[in-house]
Amino acid sequence: MYSDTTTSPQDIILIKAGELVLKGLNKGTFEDILLKNLRRSLAGVGEYRFSKAQSTIYVKPVDSGFDMDEALKRVSRVFGIAAYSVARTAEKNMDDILRNTVDFMRDKLLNAKTFKVEAKRSDKSFELKSPEICAAAGRHILRQFPHLKVDVHNPDVLIVIEIRDFGAYIHSRQLDGAGGMPVGSGGHAALLISGGIDSPVAGYMMAKRGISLTGIHFVSPPYTSERAELKVISLMEQLSRYSGNMDLYLVPFTKIQMEISRLCPEDLFTIIMRRFMMRISTILAEKAGCGALITGESLGQVASQTLPAIACTDEAAGMPVLRPLIGMDKDEIIAISRKIETFEISIQPYQDCCTVFTPKHPRTRPKLEKVLEAEAKLNAEELIREAVEGVRKKSI
Repeated sequence: MYSDTTTSPQDIILIKAGELVLKGLNKGTFEDILLKNLRRSLAGVGEYRFSKAQSTIYVKPVDSGFDMDEALKRVSRVFGIAAYSVARTAEKNMDDILRNTVDFMRDKLLNAKTFKVEAKRSDKSFELKSPEICAAAGRHILRQFPHLKVDVHNPDVLIVIEIRDFGAYIHSRQLDGAGGMPVGSGGHAALLISGGIDSPVAGYMMAKRGISLTGIHFVSPPYTSERAELKVISLMEQLSRYSGNMDLYLVPFTKIQMEISRLCPEDLFTIIMRRFMMRISTILAEKAGCGALITGESLGQVASQTLPAIACTDEAAGMPVLRPLIGMDKDEIIAISRKIETFEISIQPYQDCCTVFTPKHPRTRPKLEKVLEAEAKLNAEELIREAVEGVRKKSI
């Protein structure tokens, strides 16, 4: 990515914040959270310092050990950023700007046929206006690279020269950031994560809206293996690149599933199982300070995700249940899972507790009164208490 340009100690990262700039008097709070998340994400890439001005965050390396390529990869995953780019700094005079433009963009210009220069002059005291900056830079580039032609509509290389209050900056096209809101600015919720494709995507979607996450995963040894558990941990580690560090609660679920299988109608097994998951998750979420649960359900995808089934499930939850994938089809979900690199982990052939006890003919339109009648055969309070007491916690 960065190797397309010539490196220099003068190079910095320019970051444009996303929709948080619309937060009015609260904007500073959101910016502080974004900077905190950036610091966490950039840990270990080398020494740098932040500054903020004119709706832009500047990341300036302060030693030669700063890994620009790795820093850019990490910046691309931080929610709250609309766009970012590497820029070359220059003194605010045309000689230094032209010299640095050619040096910074040399490799791209040598391999291009057309180019365009754009100028942005927020410092109105600068000696030239924006059209004059473009003309001067264009003439200089054509003298240095006579094989090039100007194309203002679809250039191979775009060169942007920004004249700001305390310096000049040269960069190319901005790269799209992750968008959304800074993680932690929208509250805290518990993600019910299985080993499948959907739930990691659901976590990603809610983290993008500023939600910090805690994970809850149900295990059913000996029916689920240690590899299934490690698979979920790998999914959480990949998700943490976007959402930040998380806790994962591993809930023993075998006894509950065995009791449901023994005492309840087979066609209601999945609904009753999910209701127990909701009750247990609510307890754990409240202890973790969460305000909602998150699931990866998509309407109609499986028998437990019809409207009647979802209504029966929600009746057991003690807090709001967020379903960011509810209106998405499988292809859309898979596309996001590939983008965030969870897909290849999700398709590893290790079963989770939701698949090992799946009934042959689950009820798609369950009636709540029938579900409650079946549940009455179970010692629900004791089963839930034992499961909560047996929870293991891992930090991701």
